[in-house]
Amino acid sequence: MTSSASSAPLSPDVATLGVEEEFFLADPHTRLVVPAGPAVAARAAAEVGDLVTKEFALGQVEGRTPPCRTGTELRGHLKEVRAALVGAARAEGVHLYASGTPVLQAPGPVEVADHPRYQAAGRQYRSMMDDFAVSALHVHVHLTDRELAVWTVNRLRPWLPLLIAMSANSPFHRGEDTGYAGFRTVLRSRFPCLGPPPYARTLQEHERLAAAISDSEAMLDPETAYWDLRPHPRLPTLEIRAMDVLPDVEDTVAVALLLRALVATLTAQSSAHGPGPAREAEVLRAACWRAARDGWAGTCFDPATGRYRPVADLAADTVSLLRPALEQTGDMKEVTGWFGRLADRGDAAARQRAWGTQLGGPEAVVDRLVLATACGRGA
Repeated sequence: MTSSASSAPLSPDVATLGVEEEFFLADPHTRLVVPAGPAVAARAAAEVGDLVTKEFALGQVEGRTPPCRTGTELRGHLKEVRAALVGAARAEGVHLYASGTPVLQAPGPVEVADHPRYQAAGRQYRSMMDDFAVSALHVHVHLTDRELAVWTVNRLRPWLPLLIAMSANSPFHRGEDTGYAGFRTVLRSRFPCLGPPPYARTLQEHERLAAAISDSEAMLDPETAYWDLRPHPRLPTLEIRAMDVLPDVEDTVAVALLLRALVATLTAQSSAHGPGPAREAEVLRAACWRAARDGWAGTCFDPATGRYRPVADLAADTVSLLRPALEQTGDMKEVTGWFGRLADRGDAAARQRAWGTQLGGPEAVVDRLVLATACGRGA
């Protein structure tokens, strides 16, 4: 349900935001991921232009929104782009679904697009790329000052475990229950250039660290620092990349609005107090792993204390912290509504597991994800 305040005019100083969603494409009979991404993206582009694109893996496609000011505007664009992708997929004889990892996939290496960057990734990372096909939710929040963006990234780093836990939607991988809520995070953690970003006191230090990692060949180049948080290399945004893609459009909207409020709150702290405390990277990587294992039902790293507490308690504390920013934009109802849905039905990973248990295995999970993605509702 949309609050009336979220569609009211906003102050000009409220940041715009945008969303990218990645999806898998499946054969309607076998439910295996199929390499239909380029054809689906081309067909959908005839309807929504460059708001859709093909992905690294041929079995995926991406939809994105333009910059939006309100939850209402964001919701409208998400539904429009999803509808174009769903329709294009059906026209190509395949189904589209939102999951952080492929529920079912044929044996053998992932089929990737014939692009120089993708071929370079194969040469550098070798067999690590064989099963690397993951679908994420990325949120961009407008922030033009790149030095300030680096400081805000520092303050956002301890929040990554909570974001992973709340958005977990990848319990299955290639037909197997992994035992994790967010196995996409685990697959990404194998790469030295992914996961929590390093702490940097200045933009210059941030760029130096990226260059040093690139020199090791653990990163393709400094411009492709695909950390979970980053000042975008080409856009005037801070990009948050830690979340699994979600079937429910309302959940996606709520994630984006929460992150805008979190960025606004932490940016104000950075403006007043500088680059912020340096949290140990090893501790944060371990906390992200724990969050990926347990999801919403578990305990999670507390950004304030460093201790582990129930995710639901941290979510309540987050609402309290962000209340001024959420009330300024009229987004409180969307965010608390998402937390209410999490409390009632669990995270998206728990729903995938329930479908598999109750309806007959991973094929049934794909079918329900296809339905949920098409209608934009997660249950």
